[in-house]
Amino acid sequence: MRGNFFGKMLSMTTFGESHGVALGVVVDGVPAGLDFSLEELQAALDRRAPGKLRGTTARKEPDTPEVLSGIFEGKTLGTPIAVIVRNTNQRSGDYEALKEEYRPGHADKTTIMKYGIRDHRGGGRSSGRETLSRVIGGYFASLVIPKIKVRGYISKMGPFVLSEAIPKNLWEEFSPYNFPDHSKTEEIEKYLVGLKTKGESAGGQISVVVDDCPGGLGEPAFQKLKSDLASACLSIGACVSFSYGLGEEMANVPGSIVSQSSANFGGIEGGISNGERIFLKVTFKPTSTLGKKAKAGRHDPCIVPRAVPVVEAMVKFVLADHFLRQSAYSN
Repeated sequence: MRGNFFGKMLSMTTFGESHGVALGVVVDGVPAGLDFSLEELQAALDRRAPGKLRGTTARKEPDTPEVLSGIFEGKTLGTPIAVIVRNTNQRSGDYEALKEEYRPGHADKTTIMKYGIRDHRGGGRSSGRETLSRVIGGYFASLVIPKIKVRGYISKMGPFVLSEAIPKNLWEEFSPYNFPDHSKTEEIEKYLVGLKTKGESAGGQISVVVDDCPGGLGEPAFQKLKSDLASACLSIGACVSFSYGLGEEMANVPGSIVSQSSANFGGIEGGISNGERIFLKVTFKPTSTLGKKAKAGRHDPCIVPRAVPVVEAMVKFVLADHFLRQSAYSN
């Protein structure tokens, strides 16, 4: 099966290219009778939408969702939900210089290897614009698990590093750049604008906290909660690593210390949620488009600020999928 499908009990199939007519998603497995809000779906898309922050891509898209099926009179029908977002501000000519050039770290070369053809405009299918479909999927996942709270934030981006793993203002409103420390907002804006001016790029890390997750989600062998979360996050373009709990620090700490507290395992033991706070972290590489091409085109010098709602969406989707699986066990 082609890799456009994700999930088991709750699934989504995304489709579309960056400069095509539209992008979209078909979400299947959402139970019937859940309250749907077009305004809340739009708000979720607005958090990821391009053209809203200085220092990010200059492409401006309203990202207006059109619901084609699965919703009636403000309720989910239990049938496949199809949503599209039309592209309205393509400037395909900006990408002619990339038609015959392969950017290291991007899918340009490997797409040709796989299909023998590629849509070079904006990265085509491998564009970060594909992630709007995942945000839509995450919105519908949140309807399935309304009591579970998921919060993502930037923990490292260039010179900006949080002094604590989990900020004290976790459930308060963050800066527009999704960095918990509001005092750094102006500096972050200048930093990103400076990267764009120089044709440079940067990567970073996003941390995610999940509260009020019930225990028992995940399987003991394959489809562990940790492996499905890793698969979901690493499927996001430019995401290069995943860890949970102490993560890589496990290699530096003796077992006598690690085993003192279940909190060191990030809310997941044996691949199954233990009912405690889940903590995970993902790393994103610097944007592949550099130099004159980055200055001329409409590229994010760092995708991390706009990637936060995407990571949140994928985490919600995995949790909702496993919640439905666990509910099936008890029925």
